[in-house]
Amino acid sequence: MTKTRNIGVLNEGALHAALKAQYVGADGQVEVSFGDFVADVLCAGVIYEIQTSSFSGLARKMHALAELSPIVLVHPIPQAKYLLRLRDTETGEFTRRRSPKRGTIVHILRELVYLPELLNHPNFSVEVVLTEEEELQTYDPKARRGRGGWRRKGRHLLNVVERCRLSCADDLWSFVQDGLPEEFTTQELAAAMGQPKSLAQQLAYCLRHLSAVDICGKAGNALIYRRIT
Repeated sequence: MTKTRNIGVLNEGALHAALKAQYVGADGQVEVSFGDFVADVLCAGVIYEIQTSSFSGLARKMHALAELSPIVLVHPIPQAKYLLRLRDTETGEFTRRRSPKRGTIVHILRELVYLPELLNHPNFSVEVVLTEEEELQTYDPKARRGRGGWRRKGRHLLNVVERCRLSCADDLWSFVQDGLPEEFTTQELAAAMGQPKSLAQQLAYCLRHLSAVDICGKAGNALIYRRIT
């Protein structure tokens, strides 16, 4: 389907700005300095840091802020995403279609591996925001080593579907259904989660850093884990 309309200002910071507005409320403050760092939002004594991309490189800042105040690291995951491909920048002609990819809460594990031990800090938590989004893409003939391709130019919040706050190892165990044996491999953990093995490996990594599991042996090349109670 091809359409023409005024897409408006859909820049890289649009999603970040929309989420910041939701967390600041009527009485909060934005861009608040804490020593060497600036927090996105301070509301009712709680810092809310909005991170729409990877958690890589955030650990130092999160550790420092958690020593000063309760902090919630907010991360959006699109449960539904609509791709807007701008075909003509002069006329605004574009196509819009729904992406087949569907994000879920458990996908936060892909980012938690960058700072898992922080969930043991009493002042730190992560809030996953399941969203409906639009993503603006423009065609770049130089992408993909000159073969051409579509590049993301911005994300725009349509709707907040659900919020889920994770504050400790017990919250991560909620990703696991019944049927996990006392001693288990990541293959068995994946089956109990109903998720791919890659996510089970990320969960096991996080739980190890939270001292919630230990390694008690090997089966071939597979590590065997045991839950610490």
